Amino acid sequence: MKIYTGRGDEGMTDLRDMSRVSKTSARIEAYGTVDEANALIGTARPTGYNDVDDTLESIQNQLHIVQADFANPDPDEDDPELTTAHVETIEDAIDEAEAELDPLTSFILPGGSDAGATLHHARAVARRAERRAVALAADEPVNGEAIRYLNRLSDGLFVFARLVNARDGVPEESPTY
Repeated sequence: MKIYTGRGDEGMTDLRDMSRVSKTSARIEAYGTVDEANALIGTARPTGYNDVDDTLESIQNQLHIVQADFANPDPDEDDPELTTAHVETIEDAIDEAEAELDPLTSFILPGGSDAGATLHHARAVARRAERRAVALAADEPVNGEAIRYLNRLSDGLFVFARLVNARDGVPEESPTY
């Protein structure tokens, strides 16, 4: 299979159901931004911590489901779909990571170790992906669990960044106003 087809040369692309849409459509923006978040998570791995890396790998696979979900305007029963169980899985990972951290008492500046800073960056992109998904949902039917997952994802990436930084001995910095 060739990597290039030329089908997108005119600014159109195929959805999962083979319908053609503009590359600037809200649907493409939503799953394209999810792809961007996924790529950033990949640059944070390996963090040096197997438990965090396992969680991030799971998240990356789940983000492929989100992309497939958003790329399919009319899913069939057997198509990939984000579920409540996926949301609960990331919530459990967040709770486990938070149990190891000191409570947050103020805003913190994103940054820290290479992996921590990259996870903070991925968090910001995940927030944008959520905004794109909400914009898509305003005009077209979208799986609400996928949007919930993106909301939890940004929270999770924030906590995982804090966790990696704490384990690396990098102190958190609060903004000065």
